[in-house]
Amino acid sequence: MSSRGIRGNNGIHGLSENRRLSGIHEDCGILGIYSPFSADLAGTCYMGLYALQHRGQESCGIVVNNDGVFSSHKGCGLVGEIFTSDVLRSFPRGSIACGHVRYATTGGNDIRNCQPLLVNHHKGSLAVCHNGNLTNADVLRNDLEEAGAIFHTTSDTETIAYIITRERLTSGSIEEAVSKTMNVIKGAYSLVIMSPQKLIAARDPNGLRPLCIGRTDDGIYVAASESTALTAAGAKFMRDVKPGEIVIFRGDGISSLDTHCAGKAPSVCIFEHIYFAAPESVIDGKSVAEFRMNAGKALAGRYPTDADTVIGVPDSGLPAALGYSRASGIPLCFGLVKNKYVGRTFIAPGNDLRQDAVRLKLSAVPSLVAGRRVVLIDDSIVRGNTMGRIVKLLREAGALSVHVMISSPPFLHPCYYGTDVDSEDDLIAAHHNIEDIRQLIGADSLGYLCIEDLRKIYGGDCFCDACFSGNYPTEIPRNTFKNKFETYISRRREID
Repeated sequence: MSSRGIRGNNGIHGLSENRRLSGIHEDCGILGIYSPFSADLAGTCYMGLYALQHRGQESCGIVVNNDGVFSSHKGCGLVGEIFTSDVLRSFPRGSIACGHVRYATTGGNDIRNCQPLLVNHHKGSLAVCHNGNLTNADVLRNDLEEAGAIFHTTSDTETIAYIITRERLTSGSIEEAVSKTMNVIKGAYSLVIMSPQKLIAARDPNGLRPLCIGRTDDGIYVAASESTALTAAGAKFMRDVKPGEIVIFRGDGISSLDTHCAGKAPSVCIFEHIYFAAPESVIDGKSVAEFRMNAGKALAGRYPTDADTVIGVPDSGLPAALGYSRASGIPLCFGLVKNKYVGRTFIAPGNDLRQDAVRLKLSAVPSLVAGRRVVLIDDSIVRGNTMGRIVKLLREAGALSVHVMISSPPFLHPCYYGTDVDSEDDLIAAHHNIEDIRQLIGADSLGYLCIEDLRKIYGGDCFCDACFSGNYPTEIPRNTFKNKFETYISRRREID
């Protein structure tokens, strides 16, 4: 290529293996910015990524495009840890930028897999940010490798980048190359792609992962996984990117391209509304906070309980707890306090500490719990370990009884679209009925919402509920192992 290219800041940070509480973990958050004038886009990107931090805490990255020269900094860790004031000042001003926060759903937590992923090819540089999970990644990667492609990561994002690059060499524009790529890749994906002259935002034909666009008062466009990031970046919400749509930002404004695979019934992941998204976000016209509050109201109608107080598990269980309290008339109290210094991830140095991780993250308030019958609200029970320990915490604080209410149906099936539940092996509801689960977690009663409740709350059935029903909107991948590409590489080393 020409003298324009990719310039790295050598922003590499190491992080020990994150140990998590048992539960569902986020997919990723993506952000793209297009400005008609040179601006401090690294700072704006930083603010947007901070608002998306809940979607992934393993790694993060920012790339700024200054007249075709890409400046990059990324590493393993939280946004505030990786992007210090000195790092942000080291970025040049630019007209296009993109950023990413990651939780690994394909490929391990490794510096190689940090995004945005940068590509330097014959027609210019490319930066790719991806949220979701391809269901045919292993097939595509195998075909590419047999054709001579050399992979440097174990993430399915590199597969997307390879195909876009291949198609770009024979296409008249980057958006045409992206459109051709969307005819090949399958599964869940929202993409932000930066070329030397354009910013591209694209969403898979089923709309499984969210993506929206906004605009600042001075004409800067922002694309992001959630509307809360638009607000943090100083932009006002314009609209959601439609399933199967490609949105192009360039010097003469904004345009849209519907691929041939557009027009399918939308199937946004319902867990975006139940858990993943920030409560202040609006996804496909639906308020996340209102959805969660209405889920709590539905629980109160389905499971009336003689109790003294309602407690939500912070943070995602709080809106549903408020809804339950308002519908039932039972007072809401903050009987569980979250340690704000732990967040959603932390490092525990030994097995004993990992087993008792709930005590590091949550504390019960005895003065609000002792001598009371408690309704405990949470968004889901996945493996069961965490909920059992929370119930134990409340009993140790003096609760007379603990009635657990879950604002989603039982999690019965694996998810292949961007969460880390790739097998039924550890799903407690796949192996036990509700009464068995109640006994295992030590609750006095246990209630779940049903899928019909979700349809009423959402206002239709245009969502993916495969984790509850087993009805997948796309083909199921043949290899669902999260670290499958690391396994392939290891086997090849043994052969060599």
